[in-house]
Amino acid sequence: MADGSSFDWARISAPTLVELEALADAAFAALPASFRRLCKGVVFHVEDFPDEETLDEMGCETEFDLLGLFRGRGLTESEHLSETGAEPNMVWLYRRPILDFWAESDDTLGDIITHVLVHEIGHHFGLSDADMEEIERNSGASASEAQ
Repeated sequence: MADGSSFDWARISAPTLVELEALADAAFAALPASFRRLCKGVVFHVEDFPDEETLDEMGCETEFDLLGLFRGRGLTESEHLSETGAEPNMVWLYRRPILDFWAESDDTLGDIITHVLVHEIGHHFGLSDADMEEIERNSGASASEAQ
């Protein structure tokens, strides 16, 4: 399939918000259990683009600059999660910037989603880049297999 001749590209469309969320769920499920335990109850939310407030907050120049974002509490704050009105930890994935990045990359869409998930969650919990690379290497199955 390397030449694309056995795949009917004319019938393929970009993944929808729901399909990208399903890819994120599959990518997350394939990550090592020790990593998944760090973010028990994390909710994945997929939007086409970040909102203006988020873009301003993150210092983005364009709406394509941000692939994902973690919003929530880190491990040191987790003892207060039971407070009334506390929001769950959430990972926002931005479909259009992810697809744009994918179009310019040699990586599979599943691998990109895995990378974004691991880095958004990992940075929030204070993991080093080396730790996150190890987590990606040790994922149970490539997220691209879930496509």
